Formats: sequence, C-alpha cells, structure tokens
Amino acid sequence: MFDVSIPSLAAVTATFFAAGLVKGVTGMGLPTVAMGVLGALMSPLAAAGLLVVPSFVTNVWQLLAGPNIGSLLRRLWPMMLAIVAGTVLGSAWIASGDTGLTTTMLGIALVIYSGYTLFARQFSITQHVESWLSPVIGAITGVVTGGTGVFVVPAVPYLQALGLSRDDLVQALGLSFTVSTIALAVGLGLHGSFQSERLVLSALAVVPALGGMWAGQLVRNRISPSAFRRGFLIGLLLLGCEMAIRPIL
Repeated sequence: MFDVSIPSLAAVTATFFAAGLVKGVTGMGLPTVAMGVLGALMSPLAAAGLLVVPSFVTNVWQLLAGPNIGSLLRRLWPMMLAIVAGTVLGSAWIASGDTGLTTTMLGIALVIYSGYTLFARQFSITQHVESWLSPVIGAITGVVTGGTGVFVVPAVPYLQALGLSRDDLVQALGLSFTVSTIALAVGLGLHGSFQSERLVLSALAVVPALGGMWAGQLVRNRISPSAFRRGFLIGLLLLGCEMAIRPIL
C-alpha cells in the first residue's frame, strides 16, 4: 500500500509541480523528472502508478496542440505499435516488486538520457533507414518504459533525428509519450499493479503538474531555456548515478 500521509502528499505535490515547471520551460521532461524524483522516494512501481494521469493529460494536450496529427500517425504508426508491445512486455519487470533491479534500471535510463542529451552530437536518419529502424526504436523504448517508467530513451533522440519541423517534433513527442503512458497503464493493469489510492493521487497530481507548466511558461520568458535545460540535465544525471548505484551500497 502507498503511504498517503501528509509528508507523502506534500512530496508528490512538490514533485509534479517541479516536473510541470521543467516541461513548461523546456517543452518536455515531466515524466522523466517525476519518475526520477519519486523513484528516489518510493519504489519505481509506486512512482509509475502516480505518473499515469498527469502524464496522459499533459501529453494529450501537447499532442492535440499541433496541426499534423494525421500525417504523423501515418508516418510513425510502426514505432507506436512497437512501443505498445514493448511496454506491455517490459512492465513485468516494474511490476515484479524487485525494487533493487528496477531502481538500478531507472537510474541507468536517466544517466543515458541526460548524458546523451548533454554531450552527444545531433545525427540524422534517412527515410530508407527510418522504414526499418522505427519499429526497432519503438520496441526498445517500450521495454525501457515498461521496466522503468521513463519514456524518453531512445525515442527522443530518434525523433529529433528525423528532421521534423519544430512544431511537428513537439507533436511527435506528445504522440510518443501519450502512447507510452497508455501502454504503461495497460501493462500495470494486466499485472494487477494498479491500486485505487494511487489512481486517485495520480488524478490529483494533475493540478500541481498543470500549475507547474503554467509557471514554467512564465519563467521561460525571463531566463535562458538552454541554460535551464543544461542545469536540469546535470541534476538528472547526478540523480541517475545515485539511483543506479544505490542498491549495491
């Protein structure tokens, strides 16, 4: 059972406000921040259960804000289908109750994402390669999502390499994250890992998440988004390192 004490409620509220703030400034990062911070306070399984509703609401909002959902679906459906399959399969890990393994996996996923985003050079994918690589990337993303609750590896670098316009990229990320959220919820449900109080808390967490996004949009006009993003990624990298080695300390 999840502890619903006042300190726990305060931690969940603060976490989703901070995660929404990051998304408001950078355009992404809510699930990653939420899983990273909550995964340091509770089991990744409990954190994933709390993530579902805020992630779904904010990413559907992002998905529907753009004009090209039809063309993106036609282009990316093999990747999305593979994400669903991989996530449902991978969710057996996060539902297993082995907190040592899932915490280490979550930490490694955070390190890979933040390290890559900080240091790797941008690459591009040709249309010929995309035709067979999309489902491979989708399947890997799904397994990582199912095992850790983190949606971004390797989907985000891959989508960034497709040469999409800025608006289409934002919408494609919203599509990928929405599909991943739904698939994670299905996977957790199939393994009997949804608890009613987590779902209620997850729904309540939408409020601080949206509040954080609103605040982040205000902050974005007053600071350098690139500097903010760099600081956020460095913090995420350090948190991921700590989580990856925690079970062996």
